[in-house]
Amino acid sequence: MRREYLSHTDLEKWADFMDVQRTGVHINSAEDGKGKRIIASSRPDSLQQNKFLVTVPPHLILSLETVWIYAKTDWQLEEVLEAVGKYSRTARGAILIFLLLQITHNALAGPDKVAVSSPWTEYVRFVAPEERLPTFWSEEERALTAGTSLEAALDSKLRSLEREFVHLHDSTSSIGWCQRRWWNAGADGLTFDDWKGVDSMYRSRALDLPRTGHAMVPYIDMSNHASGDGTVALYDTDADGNAILVLREGRTLYVDDEVTITYGDDKGACEMLFSYGFMEDSMTSARELFLDLDIPDDDPLKLAKKSISRSPPGFKLFESGSSIDWDGDFIWLVCVNEEDGLDFRVLQTVDGERELKMFWKDTEISTKSNVRDLLKGEQLWDVFQLRAIATLQGRVMRQLLSLEKAKASISLMGELEKSGYPYFNTMKLRSLEEKLMLQAYEDFEDEVHDSEQPLTRTRN
Repeated sequence: MRREYLSHTDLEKWADFMDVQRTGVHINSAEDGKGKRIIASSRPDSLQQNKFLVTVPPHLILSLETVWIYAKTDWQLEEVLEAVGKYSRTARGAILIFLLLQITHNALAGPDKVAVSSPWTEYVRFVAPEERLPTFWSEEERALTAGTSLEAALDSKLRSLEREFVHLHDSTSSIGWCQRRWWNAGADGLTFDDWKGVDSMYRSRALDLPRTGHAMVPYIDMSNHASGDGTVALYDTDADGNAILVLREGRTLYVDDEVTITYGDDKGACEMLFSYGFMEDSMTSARELFLDLDIPDDDPLKLAKKSISRSPPGFKLFESGSSIDWDGDFIWLVCVNEEDGLDFRVLQTVDGERELKMFWKDTEISTKSNVRDLLKGEQLWDVFQLRAIATLQGRVMRQLLSLEKAKASISLMGELEKSGYPYFNTMKLRSLEEKLMLQAYEDFEDEVHDSEQPLTRTRN
């Protein structure tokens, strides 16, 4: 859909009109490609510790609750929310649909307008889609992610967005105004890029606001990220339900200093690039990464395991001091089999339905149970651990080989593909993840070696 945007000076006027209180700060356009930013405009002695830099009234905070409040007076918003069913009962689903209707309202003129105007109708004109996110990359640019953990995450995300877009179409195609304004409007209608656009707006700006949950907070969401000592301010909710931006304890602001928040100091390189479209220049480690894991085809319990598992099908590698540790309950399902005591049975419930149940040595196990804790009490716990480490090591090696294999095709890419933002960021990601996985492989090798020492001594 056609979109027009407003400047940062118009945003200050909007904030004045909407009673967004600011103390010694204002919005400015960044020169480094990060869009808009919040900077200090007052003398340093006028900003004291714990001073509220920005206060946003509760009715401007966009959350699951406020979307449904808006729907009480906007029948078209309510119609779409009801049509998509359970999806609109999540914060993300409700907010994306709300943003979409505000953009649709702005794209149409006169009697063709849809949705009731709200403060957000104007605010979305200050928020462009975050096109640095990998979901907007071209096919050639996405090829740069081959062998990284971003490759699988990006493929999964694009498939998920496509399913959501199809669900939105199928759920609303019988609604008259949706047919006219979205689905049968030709080039001016709703496209998959529009859906990716509202997803990027939400994903790169949503805050986990205390006492509210996942929400979008106008003005405060213009804050850029800086980790560690670089974080200047914190966001919170005050006793009156206002969203507030507060100067960190011990921090002093000088005129033209940027007011930054943290999007999460512990987030890994892949997650930062995936969710926000960038990695900090100071990031020298991948910190963590997630690798998917499948159950071998020759495992007779494969289908039952995959059907009953509630854990993500993979594991996370992460830095722990000077070594690499891992976490993932799914690995233990991969490593135990029928001969160890694992079994699955189809039982009939009190309602007459048939349900798959998991058993360990004839004792039923809840799907919420931690399989690792169960196995720790077994005599063969050391054996199960060795199986897990061997499986992890093999998976890491396959990923390293995939990363290495992709280097040849990347080296053959044209200069255009090697000059853009995606290239420089994925090259950095590739280097950081390779370093982490190489260390993980060596740490796993040490674990296997150490576990075999007592057995060797016994044989001698």
